[in-house]
Amino acid sequence: MRHKTIAGAALAIALLSLSGAASARGCVSGAAVGGVAGHVAGHHAILGAAAGCAINHHRDAVKDKKAAAAAPPSQGTVPTPAPEVTPPK
Repeated sequence: MRHKTIAGAALAIALLSLSGAASARGCVSGAAVGGVAGHVAGHHAILGAAAGCAINHHRDAVKDKKAAAAAPPSQGTVPTPAPEVTPPK
């Protein structure tokens, strides 16, 4: 059983080191909670950690999308006014 835990931890560290910091956002805290929950639910800590990582990463992505939609537009996207047209005489 100890070998499975060590192998799982090594696999998790290898996967986290391959992914960038931005893609791992929310993964660490989700993996910690999921690992504990999986262990309590029947000694499935690695499966719980993987699920917790995926769920928390998804939640952070949704939160980022909502924040981007609620943010005011940047200064470069303001439309320019149309030139005034004088009527012909």
